[in-house]
Amino acid sequence: MKLIYEKSSPGRFGVPVSSIKLSSPKEISKKYLRSTPAELPEVSETEVVRHFTDLSRLNFSIDTHFYPLGSCTMKYNPKACETAANLPELTGIHPLWPQLYGRGLLAQGSLGILYNMDRLLSEITGLDEFTLQPMSGAHGELTGVMMMAAYHKDRGNKKDHIIIPDSAHGTNPASARLVDYNVVTIPSDENGMMDFDLFKAALNDKTAGVMLTSPNTLGVFNVRIKEICDAVHEVDGLMYYDGANFNAIMGRYKPGDMGFDVCHLNLHKSFATPHGGGGPGAGPVGVGEKLRPYLPISRVIKTEDGSFALNYDEPKSIGYIAPFYGNFGIITRAYVYLLMLGREGILGTSDRAVLNANYLLEKLRPLFGDKKKGRCMHEFVFSGSFLKENGVNTLDLAKGMIDRGIHPPTVYFPLNVPEAIMIEPTETEDLDTLNNFVKVIEELVELSKINPEKLHQAPNTTPVGRLDEVKAARDMRLSFML
Repeated sequence: MKLIYEKSSPGRFGVPVSSIKLSSPKEISKKYLRSTPAELPEVSETEVVRHFTDLSRLNFSIDTHFYPLGSCTMKYNPKACETAANLPELTGIHPLWPQLYGRGLLAQGSLGILYNMDRLLSEITGLDEFTLQPMSGAHGELTGVMMMAAYHKDRGNKKDHIIIPDSAHGTNPASARLVDYNVVTIPSDENGMMDFDLFKAALNDKTAGVMLTSPNTLGVFNVRIKEICDAVHEVDGLMYYDGANFNAIMGRYKPGDMGFDVCHLNLHKSFATPHGGGGPGAGPVGVGEKLRPYLPISRVIKTEDGSFALNYDEPKSIGYIAPFYGNFGIITRAYVYLLMLGREGILGTSDRAVLNANYLLEKLRPLFGDKKKGRCMHEFVFSGSFLKENGVNTLDLAKGMIDRGIHPPTVYFPLNVPEAIMIEPTETEDLDTLNNFVKVIEELVELSKINPEKLHQAPNTTPVGRLDEVKAARDMRLSFML
């Protein structure tokens, strides 16, 4: 594909610039004037549109491809939510208005969205109050652990470590270390849950808390949550619920009711906002009553006359952890999504997420040689070790999917499964899409037997083919623009 500059031809243009009235050069300081032409590409408007449309088609997106990406899946982002977030009444508000004018009189609608979103998330999780400031799930984790540390400091507790299962999300240990806690990792048992006996042996008066992802990255729901919470609270520890997989249980279980003190939610995972390259993130954090004093400021409150205002009078708060109020556009998208679903819709969403995952689990189990019985939640993990008999590995299988129009699932994570492949179909995919995915994997496994070299070369249909990752790591070449 040619660059836009390679398509340039002298004299072509889209809009004749001579028809645009510009300020006289005399009114512009010489230091701002160009001494040479800009040398922009000379192309027609049609050519510009076609060029950038063609570029967009080179990308995988949820609008064009199936994304069975385990752990942090690219979910459907309803266009109605996009439309609402782009209303000029919302996008045209300066973020300083609520702070500069008494009680946010020029931004009551926006403050109302933030307040109502807090109330909705609190109801769904069984917690007391949320901060919407965190900019991602990992940022939410850090915020939650900071509040845990503030609680222990306030009580004079001498805590030095946090317990984290080996099936937790990978950012959990990093979040704990950033707040200066040591990390005690507990292996999984034969059922994919944190080994309860090893957990009890590690728990002591120095334990600040436990960060538990449930369902975990293996797609397993820990049925001993109540026992774990009770044991941690006995040593005045705190229970942290990593809500990255909340889409599997929302509407059915509430972390607050199960005994958790703090919880973050990934809006892109459970509530259909853009993720990754599709837009900024949001990881709101909710707390129970004992952690409420430590929530970040400012907080949106509802006054006696029904108006909304910002509250800064929280002496025990950990302070600001992000500018202003969080990623407002993302929060608005999720707010609209929740209003569209309602109570029954939220429950139906989690039901379908679990149903789709279990359908694929049973369809693919014979293919991967998995002899275990039982069900998963929203995602599941298989090992691609059997592919080594044919001289290929899980990465080859994933690269082969690209040539067949499917974004690869997460591979080589979690680390406690050799040649791991983590698959999550989400609730928005239909039966035909799921069956096609099964068919593609069947074809790729068969290809690994008869022509493994073809898989080694995949992908063959993308602008950039297979990279030599070893060479890239050993012979890294970085260039910087000064």
